Amino acid sequence: MHKSAGIIIKDGSLLVLRSKGKDTFYAPGGKLDSGETSEQALCRELQEEVSIAVKEDALTLFGRFEAPAHDKDGITLVMDVFFVNDYSGEVVASNEIEECQWVDSSNVDDIAISTIFRNEVFPNLVEQGLVK
Repeated sequence: MHKSAGIIIKDGSLLVLRSKGKDTFYAPGGKLDSGETSEQALCRELQEEVSIAVKEDALTLFGRFEAPAHDKDGITLVMDVFFVNDYSGEVVASNEIEECQWVDSSNVDDIAISTIFRNEVFPNLVEQGLVK
């Protein structure tokens, strides 16, 4: 399974989302549609999930990560993670999103976050001084 995800940081906190009916928070993004690049998929998903407009040239690749897919036995998730350097609009949860939350080191352990972001991305952002 191939997905793309966006790193959106505000005031030293990382944006994470929780879909309706789910327990785990994740970074905005989602599966690539047929024929889409990771960048195209992320721009589409950001509009769908949190109502912000992002241009592909506002994305910078942070890294490609692999991990077992959450709640899908035997499936490996490949995730391209991008910094979202600029966007227009305000972050507002769409109908499919139950909750948006900004997390930093003081509250990240209070919620369940997807494996790749908990184990790989978040610690790296803290180490770089981008997230408190």
